[in-house]
Amino acid sequence: MTSFFPNNRITLLKNGETYFPAIESAIDEAVHEIYLESYIFKNDAIGQKIAEALRRAALRGVRTRILIDGFGSKDLPETMMDYLAAAGIMLMKFRPKTSPWTLRRRRFRRLHRKIVVIDRRVAFVGGINIIDDMEPGQPWPRYDYAVCIKGPLVKKIHASVRRVWSRVAWTRLRPGWVAPANDGQTSSTESTGRMRAAFLVRNNIRHRRDIENAYLQAIKRAQSEIILANAYFFPGFNFRHALLDAVKRGVRVILLLQGKVEYRLMHYASHALYGNFLYAGVEIYEYHKSLMHAKVAVIDGHWATVGSSNLDPFSLLLALEANIVVDDKNFAQTLKHSLEQSIQTGARRVSKNNWNTQTIGLRLVSWLCYGLIRFMIGMTGYASGKQTGAL
Repeated sequence: MTSFFPNNRITLLKNGETYFPAIESAIDEAVHEIYLESYIFKNDAIGQKIAEALRRAALRGVRTRILIDGFGSKDLPETMMDYLAAAGIMLMKFRPKTSPWTLRRRRFRRLHRKIVVIDRRVAFVGGINIIDDMEPGQPWPRYDYAVCIKGPLVKKIHASVRRVWSRVAWTRLRPGWVAPANDGQTSSTESTGRMRAAFLVRNNIRHRRDIENAYLQAIKRAQSEIILANAYFFPGFNFRHALLDAVKRGVRVILLLQGKVEYRLMHYASHALYGNFLYAGVEIYEYHKSLMHAKVAVIDGHWATVGSSNLDPFSLLLALEANIVVDDKNFAQTLKHSLEQSIQTGARRVSKNNWNTQTIGLRLVSWLCYGLIRFMIGMTGYASGKQTGAL
């Protein structure tokens, strides 16, 4: 069961235009410590702007720790890392890139979380990397969400980032960088709002299916409406059937999915699932205005989630992920309104008629990609239920 904490204030942040100024302002107000986790940290205008804010904090004595993924941030130059280190910033990479030719599960275990925690008083969780969300040649920003959290839940988020940081420090043979469990600083448990919220992670130790199970519980309880927006939609058998069962109960199910082709394999593999959903009565919209990286949902107008976890096997079975779940009508309505606006202004509906007119060749490509994804899952050992407890 999802453990909710009361008395939080959760603010929805859409796209980098609201997210980056918010975290930069919070970094500039930091007094004691900063944790930043990101799958991608890019040396572009946004990356440099956030790097400068982090340097300012470190130079005034704030303990600053940055954990980035070794694959997602493989292009971050050594000069940038040295520049951050020169200010006293501790920076580590989670699992440096392995060979692209291996299907060992280790290669697919990535740090996909996007979290910032500052002075144990404010946290940011979502799907937005440290990268300019304006794609070259595109008039509209990459579509994604994050949240700002204040209140008792921050303590749990801080504990999670501290544990992940410390485990990576031990594996990288840097015991001096391990963050102590009790360093004298207290977490803010101030009651700043009235929202019930939970922090969920997916890892390879004790929380392998927490995010997926939270989705399934909410879907199975749904009575009126489910809106899922997800960039890479390739859920497993139980998840797909939970959605189809909801439709049979009379629940309106809306999927907002990626319309532009970013990763061809996932794009076409997910299309293989469209037929069953469309014939069952699920509404599918594809977002074409820009690249969509959103990973959010609203169910029955009160349950909502925002985070880093896609609904694909790489997020649900392999990567380190983090989502916030909010049980609050006002927050859910804010997110729902934003999603409805995005559907109206940037998406196209996929109809059964259009789907039926697809060429045999395109359907064959979709099913071949679907089969390849299933094969890759099997090669990692998860098809047979094999899992280990390593990070």
